[in-house]
Amino acid sequence: MSSKIYEVLQWASSFFREHGKEETAAEWLLRHHLQMTRAQLFASLRDPMDEASKQTFISDVKKHALEHIPIQYLIGYEQFYGRTFIVNEHVLIPRPETEELVSHVLARTTEKALSVVDVGTGSGAIAITLSLERPTWHVYGIDIAASSLEVAARNANQLGACVHWLEGDLLQPIIDRGIQVDVVVSNPPYIPASDVPALSPVVQKEPLRALVGGEDGLLFYRRLMEQLPHVVTSQALIAFEIGHGQGQAVQTMLQQTFPSAHVDVLFDINSKERIVIADLASE
Repeated sequence: MSSKIYEVLQWASSFFREHGKEETAAEWLLRHHLQMTRAQLFASLRDPMDEASKQTFISDVKKHALEHIPIQYLIGYEQFYGRTFIVNEHVLIPRPETEELVSHVLARTTEKALSVVDVGTGSGAIAITLSLERPTWHVYGIDIAASSLEVAARNANQLGACVHWLEGDLLQPIIDRGIQVDVVVSNPPYIPASDVPALSPVVQKEPLRALVGGEDGLLFYRRLMEQLPHVVTSQALIAFEIGHGQGQAVQTMLQQTFPSAHVDVLFDINSKERIVIADLASE
């Protein structure tokens, strides 16, 4: 006897609750498997679910609950700035906080043609969004992992963005090419190594190279300070995402590297330190 859709949804919600996962993820995953909008799902709750779809759905429920695979990796995408980005185990899953980083960069710049680099681009969410929101900009996306750049290139192709992808360590690819940029934006790895065991098992399934920033979480900011003077123009804007409690340290680094710059620490929608922006135009 076939199960009704609402019965399958109830089972998945309970299974997630029992295993310490968000119950709401059950609806999200089921909608993906049934290829339905939320309205369509609720209108179809009493319809029978075909056995093949049910079994593949159950398999994914168990992968999330028991193996801690992120829902986004199971369905293959995540939303960012109103667009759908392909994600897989090779890239960090884009977060709403990073949308705030993009918004601040857009708010502090103009439509005029600028050269922009996204350092540690991952899925390409930042670089692609900036390119689409500012078509006059010349945007570079750098990542150390070829597997990440493959995902970023697929996203750019799917979304119709023109981004120049470069493989390498932090800013080294544009230093090697003698490129100067007007905007540097980055969401680098900033979680202290000692905090990794306390992360949720689901987050630990994301690439650690995109999460861990050395012993104190500040390793990549320090390395960027050595490289930034070689690539930025005199009027440049530098914008970083940071972890909670890292604002003063990153602000100090930028102030020491660019003594005349105006450096702000900004809070996210949850009132946590999240972004540090240096404006060199005030030099």
